Amino acid sequence: MYKNSALIQRFRFPQFAGEIDDADTVGEVGNFKCGDIMKIFLKVKDNIITDIKFQTYGCVAAISSTDMVCEMAKGMTLDEAEKLTSKDVVSKLGEIPEVKVHCSILGTNALREAIKNYRNAQK
Repeated sequence: MYKNSALIQRFRFPQFAGEIDDADTVGEVGNFKCGDIMKIFLKVKDNIITDIKFQTYGCVAAISSTDMVCEMAKGMTLDEAEKLTSKDVVSKLGEIPEVKVHCSILGTNALREAIKNYRNAQK
């Protein structure tokens, strides 16, 4: 099913898997269609994402694409990161099987949820 070796490598050795114990915010989303659940943890300083990690119960596509989301978002401002789309992630990561594209949106959705939660906590 998965022909993209970069996708498989990222799944096997994700760089951003884990948890940030003292995270400034956490975003959690689920995809009830396939049962995947995604959490993204952020550290934010001066409106910039300084650290980012994720935990998931998900498939190869969900894990690989969320790891790529983290790589792309680290160092971005919250406004920049909020604009990341699953298309941005897939174009950077490479081919994802059509039946698994719905899994690739979990990371960007969890990131947006974390940003929303951070902003709400700052009010």
